Amino acid sequence: MHNKFIAFLMGRFFDGISSGMFMMALPWLMLKNGASGVLIAMTALGCTLGSFLFTPWLATLIDRHSRKAILVWVQVIQVCTALTVLVAYGFHAESLWLLIAAQMIFWWSGDLAWSANSAFTQENFDSEEYAAISGRLEVVMQVTSLGSGAAGILLLSHWTMIEFSLFATLASIVAAGCYRFMPYRQRIRIQQGAPFLTQLLDTKRIFLLQPAFFVFLALSCLSYPTLTFLAKLIPIYFSEQELAGDWFAAWKVSYGFGALFCGLFVARLLKRYSTEKAMIYSVLSLGLLLISMFTVLNPLILIALTFPFGFLNSYNRISRTVKMSMQVAVEERGRIDGGLKLFSTLFQSLGYVLIAWLSHHNLTGFGFVIAGLVLLFAAFIMTWLYRQRAHLPMPAV
Repeated sequence: MHNKFIAFLMGRFFDGISSGMFMMALPWLMLKNGASGVLIAMTALGCTLGSFLFTPWLATLIDRHSRKAILVWVQVIQVCTALTVLVAYGFHAESLWLLIAAQMIFWWSGDLAWSANSAFTQENFDSEEYAAISGRLEVVMQVTSLGSGAAGILLLSHWTMIEFSLFATLASIVAAGCYRFMPYRQRIRIQQGAPFLTQLLDTKRIFLLQPAFFVFLALSCLSYPTLTFLAKLIPIYFSEQELAGDWFAAWKVSYGFGALFCGLFVARLLKRYSTEKAMIYSVLSLGLLLISMFTVLNPLILIALTFPFGFLNSYNRISRTVKMSMQVAVEERGRIDGGLKLFSTLFQSLGYVLIAWLSHHNLTGFGFVIAGLVLLFAAFIMTWLYRQRAHLPMPAV
């Protein structure tokens, strides 16, 4: 494995462990310190709204500066944030507002790192390496997710905010070091006559230049708000069935292993099938799985069906990422990812509103079929666009 692979993957590993553990601990310890569920929900809403508002600006930032430097500075910001919490709790100056601020900083900086990671991958690796590095990144992401969850089960009852913030500080320092010393092939240079605001407003031109192509990509992005929708819907449904929290943990593990298996085999799959067909069939299959979940509404079968759901969700996302890396301009990648993120964040917010309405009317189970029908409709439109050859980008002039 090349040195640039190892350093990058190690950076992603320690980044994921740091943010995963810290973000898992914050709401739990806030509740233990007297915060209400409403405050936790409002904090999450504030993070989501802030992410939506900041996305165009952060996306433009990615297209103006070294993607490697952005990854390093995100870790520096997270080190400073975790260290501030550590010092405050060490001197008994703890505050709920400090934890809320820390959660928001980690959330927004993590959003910036996620988008910068995609742009960095396109910029720093060759086209024949995209599938391999994307698969390995998926494995690292799922290992850190499963590892953080398992560690959380063991440590939440024993560690205080001091231990969690110390761990996040050290892990982020290691991640920053990995990013700092990894090889980097910078391919974007900002012209002196391109002000920030001009580049920001130029995002509209980028999307209007080939709208059908970006509609195809955006419809594929619906798998992410579907996942976040399920992550809220499943625990509510299990709670209504008077099931213990272990069932939800089993659901998350099933999803994680499905996505992990995808990371192991996705490079081979992408050599055999085109990215466009992989996206279409993944979205179609995800819709059919959700309708199957609604048909049975059995906890064991829900968990079993979540394994292929995790596999297909990751397969769709990686296929889209590889397609974009090969077909969109590297100097526009940040703003394109930002525009697609705005689309998925909008549907993510609508999904939360739908869950609240369904739960209020005791119709939680219908959330599965509604999400399934949305994905089936998306797959139908993607198929139509594919036949119109709208999935192909315009040739460079």
